[in-house]
Amino acid sequence: MTAVTAMAQLKSFTLDDLIPGGKTYEDRLPDRLSLVWWGNKLVKAEQGRAYIYNNKKEEWQLLFDKTSAPIAHLSDKEFSQFAFPQPDKALAGWHTSKEFILYDWEKAAVMGRFSKAGGVANMDLAASSMMMAYTKDNNLYVASLINPNDVRQLTTDGSRDIVYGQSVHRNEFGINKGTFWSPDGQTLCFYRMDQTMVPDYPLVDISTRIATLVPEKYPMAGCESHQVSVCVYSLATGKTIELKTGDNKDQYYSGITWSPDSKKIFLYHLNRDQNHLRLLQWDAATGVCEKTLYEETHEKYVQPEHGLTFLPWDDDKFLYWSEKDGYQRLYLYSLSAGRTLRQVTGPETGVIVELLGFHQPSYSVIVCGTGCSPIQHNLFKVDVTTGKSHLLDNGKGVHHAVLSPDGTFMYDVWSSPEVPRQTDWVQTGNGQRQTLLRSADPWKDYDMPEISSGSIKAADGKTDLYYRLVKPPHMEKGKKYPAVIYVYGGPNVRMVEATYGYMYRGWELYMAQRGYVVFALDNRGSSERGLEFENVTFRHLGKEEMKDQMKGVEFLKSLPYVDASRLGVHGWSYGGFMTTNLMLTYPDVFKAGVAGGPVIDWRYYEVMYGERYMDTPQLNPEGYEENNLCLRAGNLKGRLLLIFGYNDPVCVPQHTLSFLKACVDAGTHPDLFVYPGQEHNMRGHDRIHLHEHITRYFDDWLK
Repeated sequence: MTAVTAMAQLKSFTLDDLIPGGKTYEDRLPDRLSLVWWGNKLVKAEQGRAYIYNNKKEEWQLLFDKTSAPIAHLSDKEFSQFAFPQPDKALAGWHTSKEFILYDWEKAAVMGRFSKAGGVANMDLAASSMMMAYTKDNNLYVASLINPNDVRQLTTDGSRDIVYGQSVHRNEFGINKGTFWSPDGQTLCFYRMDQTMVPDYPLVDISTRIATLVPEKYPMAGCESHQVSVCVYSLATGKTIELKTGDNKDQYYSGITWSPDSKKIFLYHLNRDQNHLRLLQWDAATGVCEKTLYEETHEKYVQPEHGLTFLPWDDDKFLYWSEKDGYQRLYLYSLSAGRTLRQVTGPETGVIVELLGFHQPSYSVIVCGTGCSPIQHNLFKVDVTTGKSHLLDNGKGVHHAVLSPDGTFMYDVWSSPEVPRQTDWVQTGNGQRQTLLRSADPWKDYDMPEISSGSIKAADGKTDLYYRLVKPPHMEKGKKYPAVIYVYGGPNVRMVEATYGYMYRGWELYMAQRGYVVFALDNRGSSERGLEFENVTFRHLGKEEMKDQMKGVEFLKSLPYVDASRLGVHGWSYGGFMTTNLMLTYPDVFKAGVAGGPVIDWRYYEVMYGERYMDTPQLNPEGYEENNLCLRAGNLKGRLLLIFGYNDPVCVPQHTLSFLKACVDAGTHPDLFVYPGQEHNMRGHDRIHLHEHITRYFDDWLK
């Protein structure tokens, strides 16, 4: 991205412009379309109207609106968030803050309403039967949208200890919900989680006159964890059975998938060590495990995050995800053959990051992968039989596409370093595109910093690492500027992508405007670069990552405009751990740092994530001691600000507080700021205050 020529009329950034929760933040985002598929017809919502796209005329035609209709009370923002539950019927559904509404626009009538009052949550609609699953007070219910008298309470013993129909295993293993409808909408599979053996972590709500205890069930690494079972409810019989999984102690269940005929359930079983994975097939009517379809082991860990995807033209075969060849690929399995038939995706499509669906006419799967570049996401059509792939986009940038039900069409929302956002309508058969919207540069009237990207070698001397560099506008020749490294560094995340501005964060633009150089580097251990790249950190979190970040420091110091005596570092969560670790390990390098929501001692982190990468404290005492930052509190030399949300249920306050005590004992002096009522990430206006506070700290101690 080229630096904008200095012009007197160009505007300056404010944090309200740049940070979510800011008063003008939404106004500064690139224009976007609100799109959804109704069968193979593309529909957009705009100012209380729904338009259908006529690709032959390349124009939008009115489908329905909310004027003088039973949905007229919806705000334009609420209206724009509709979905079509059935591809062949004139029905649209809305989730508002108060209810779910099912509306027939041809009849101009509401066909069903479902109230969210009284603590209703986790709503899950079976479109084929119009039955809604939901939770209330940790119990599970199902209700008919069509018949308001058909309400069924499936469980009665729900509590904080016994939880039904919600996400389990603390949202690890790709789990983000707790209910799973069969394709015919007649049977509901759901999680039951027993947390009676998990201690309560004592978080406190200070908004009451006498502070109120709001405990969080928190299983720490090496301690006893909750036990999960999988249940199945039949609408026809009204009965619930439990899959016969055993005692459920120290077991993980993920990837729940129904067979197309709604008779079988498939799920991944993972041991607590997370190094032995089994794919199991269950009879949904009896709860009996019929067979083990597939097993995978690894000396470090196996990480299942995706369910199965059956071929729409062949109910006998499905695709599954695996890193067994070193990279995330798709494999084809046959139930009748009882084995994996072939690897479907390979190096041409890179690491697979998304399976979008299928182009049924060509018997192909549509995927998003890193085949064009490690920092890009591009779209490919892959023949399931031959593995031959075809690029479906321009080979640039980062693409997010949504397929129509049969995969004939898709809409593709993409960005590149030069393109803020573009939305295209695509024929997946031949790749032909029509541009629906090319967003204008939201910063064209602003004094934009120069943003660039490149690569350096990792500490191993061979691996390419990608960075983002943000420089102040109108840099003075011969002047040296302070630099701040923004770091995350942990698993399953990366900071640098080939989007507009290389995935910059708004705060980086603000800091550059104030005269800082800002640098971000994806070290080994971050995501989408293959198994060896990712698991090099196993049992020693922080060690290899810091070595790579120091290579970034070397690069920064080599730049003639960077003042090596004024280096700062900032990160949140895993980045807070990295920030604190870097300040303690290299105390003479960093003058100032800000660590947000940091992990300080991995013994205080949760079982699922912590044990995957560290094993248990009992099995890996050396590793836990090595990265227990309390033991190195005496190394602190520079100015370090610690920040956390007072009600953080992820990196609990014990991390920061234990470090403060260690610093008191060691005679060192970090600073502290706390956000009462906030959790792991600051929300609303507090987020603006947070970034102002971080900026002030660097202005005080680095500038």
